[in-house]
Amino acid sequence: MPSAFQFQCHLVLIVLAASKGETRYLEVRDAGEDDPFLLLSEDLKRELSAGQIYRRSLRCIDMLSIEGQFTFTADQPQLHCATFFIGEPEELITIQYDFVNIDCQGGDFLKVFDGWILKGEKFPSSLDHPLTTSQRYVDFCESGNIQRSTRSSQNVAMIFFRIQQPGNGFTVTVKKSSNLFPCNVISQTPSGRFTMVIPHQHRNCSFSIIYPVVIKISDLILGHLNGLFLKKPSAGCAGVGDFVELLGGAGLDPSKMFPLADLCHSFHGSAQMKIGCDNTVLRMVSSGKHINRVTFEYHQLDLQETETRKENSIEEFCFPSI
Repeated sequence: MPSAFQFQCHLVLIVLAASKGETRYLEVRDAGEDDPFLLLSEDLKRELSAGQIYRRSLRCIDMLSIEGQFTFTADQPQLHCATFFIGEPEELITIQYDFVNIDCQGGDFLKVFDGWILKGEKFPSSLDHPLTTSQRYVDFCESGNIQRSTRSSQNVAMIFFRIQQPGNGFTVTVKKSSNLFPCNVISQTPSGRFTMVIPHQHRNCSFSIIYPVVIKISDLILGHLNGLFLKKPSAGCAGVGDFVELLGGAGLDPSKMFPLADLCHSFHGSAQMKIGCDNTVLRMVSSGKHINRVTFEYHQLDLQETETRKENSIEEFCFPSI
C-alpha cells in the first residue's frame, strides 16, 4: 500500500492541462507511463466512504463525496487544478458558486464539467450523455452571474480551474438531490448491489466499477426470450434494440473499452463473470420500447479466489493487468 507521501506524489504526476484561448475544451494532460487511475487509488477510495468535515479548503487536485462548502485560495500560481465530485448512485450533484475572485481577463478560469474527464477520456461517454461535449462545460468567465449553479446529469461532476494570482480563489457549495432513475453511475465502492431501470426511454446507461471485480447478474428484463452470448466477431446483439453489454478496460470512457459479453434477452437466474480489468462497466442500451431492468451485484476480485468455475460462470478477462 503506498505511503501518504507516495500518494501525494502520485497526485502531482497527474497534471491537468488547461485549454488555450481559442478553445473551450479541457483535456487531461498525457501522463506518459503513469496510470490515469492513480487519482482513484485505494487510499482515495477509502476517503470517499469515510466522510469529511462540512467545511474545508480544497487542494489543487481533490475529490469530494459529501455535501458542504469548500474554498480554494491560491498560495502560488496554480495552473492545472481540478476537483472531482462523486455521490451515491441515486444522487445528482449541484455545484453553486458562493464567491469567486479570479482574473478572467488575465487567463484565469473556473469551469464545471458534467461528468468526469481524465486523460482525454470522459464518463459518461459522448455516446451516452444527453448533452454535447461543449454543452457539458459551464464556464464561469463566460456565464458570470447568469449561471451560478450547475446540476450534474449523474452522480459525478468536476470543476477545472486556473488561478495565477496568490490570494485569489473561490468558494462553492455542494448539494445532492435524488435521482429516481439513475442512469450513468461510477461506483464509490468495490462491492455492492444495484438495479438499473430504464422506463420506456431511448437512452444508454453505464455503471462503472473502477476495480477488478466479480460481477453476477441475477435478473434481466428486456422483453425478449432467454439467451446470453459471449462477444465474438461474428456474434453479439447486432440488430437487437435492447441489450446489456459487459465492458472492460484501463480507461474511463466506456466507448473505448473492450466488449466482453452481450446479454440480448431476458433471463432469471445467475450469470457470473470475473473481470480483472482496471475498470468494469455494465452498459444497458435501450430502444425505449420496453421497461428494461437489470439487477446485479459485484465485489472486488480476490486474486486468491479459487480458479474453479461455477457452472453458470462465463469467461474471465484482463487477468494479466492485475
